[in-house]
Amino acid sequence: MTTVVFIHGTGVRPPHTETLNARVTASLAEAAPGVRVVPLDWGERHGARLAAGGASIPPDRTGATERDVAGEEDGEDGEDAETTAWERLYRDPEAELALAATRGPSGEAPPGAAFPDEEFRERLAALAARGESVAPELGPGLGARAADLARSPLLAPAAEALDPEDLAPLLARALAAAVIGAALAADAPVLCDGPARDAAVDRVARELGATAPGSTRGPVGRLIGRPVLRLGSRYAVRRRRALTGAVHPAAGDVLKFLVRGGPLRTALRELAADAEPPVVLLGHSLGGIIALDTLIEAPLPGVRLLVTVGSQAPFLYETGALPHLDHPEPLPGHVPAWLNIHDRRDLLGFAAAPVFPGRAEDIATDNRQPFPAAHSAYWSDPAVYRAIAERLP
Repeated sequence: MTTVVFIHGTGVRPPHTETLNARVTASLAEAAPGVRVVPLDWGERHGARLAAGGASIPPDRTGATERDVAGEEDGEDGEDAETTAWERLYRDPEAELALAATRGPSGEAPPGAAFPDEEFRERLAALAARGESVAPELGPGLGARAADLARSPLLAPAAEALDPEDLAPLLARALAAAVIGAALAADAPVLCDGPARDAAVDRVARELGATAPGSTRGPVGRLIGRPVLRLGSRYAVRRRRALTGAVHPAAGDVLKFLVRGGPLRTALRELAADAEPPVVLLGHSLGGIIALDTLIEAPLPGVRLLVTVGSQAPFLYETGALPHLDHPEPLPGHVPAWLNIHDRRDLLGFAAAPVFPGRAEDIATDNRQPFPAAHSAYWSDPAVYRAIAERLP
């Protein structure tokens, strides 16, 4: 009788462990009658925990309680709100411009007058020709972003709605946000701090016609709107203790295994040695990393098949982070046949065959769930169990 040792993934703790084990056991028994499932419930004993009760998490700088924070959400202005407004602009540099454009014209234009946006388009074109020289501290791309903004269809209605003294700094903020946002999207370092950014924005605003130095910080956030600000980093920073407590098992489990995974590998080795052969190691997410790394470290004679589901093991190998195998070293010959299952919508599931050619077989599934639900929905997908059953020794 084949024994399947099931190794769960990150962050799984009782009572969810029992629920997951029961689902996998029942579904495998249906797909492959007679198979015996033996779970390795490693979370409680070998998983991460905040040993000092979260003492490493910095407190809120004001010392405010959750109730205090909730009461301040509607009334507080200042640096926190401004920082969160910039966070929104980095994601959508034209957010202020779009909101301004919805206001409608501020008044009747005199007959024969130039369109309000014409002068701004000319100044943006001139700024584009100068490239990054006006504000080099923002990073590369200012000239290209200015050329793009000069062609924006939002510029005309925004120019009709706002006074030029308000529009110039708004456009300057949009340009700074576009440059910095592009760097963030490309995972490039952002080297300017808030004061340097604000000084650059002030300089760009004057190039666009602003006459009041230092006035560029005022409107940011007011045009974007308070309801949007509540969704940003200020909320996350103030709830850092609760958020860290919620996510630390998953992130901490990975970090702990990569640094101190010896006891967990030993636990898996002992469980596999006691199981009735032939043995299959079935690992989900981090469980797949645990299974593969244990097999690489030393042979497990009774193990005939490795199955990884939604696992990051191939990615860790390619990035040089798999503890016992550094890229491009080949997979040791004693590692058994390997089936790797991943869902195309699961951003934590990786392909093994391209980095282990001839040693791993990939199967791509589609459980029709968006991420992150796709990462755990494998265990409701009959195709996953069929694929495993077809390859059991």
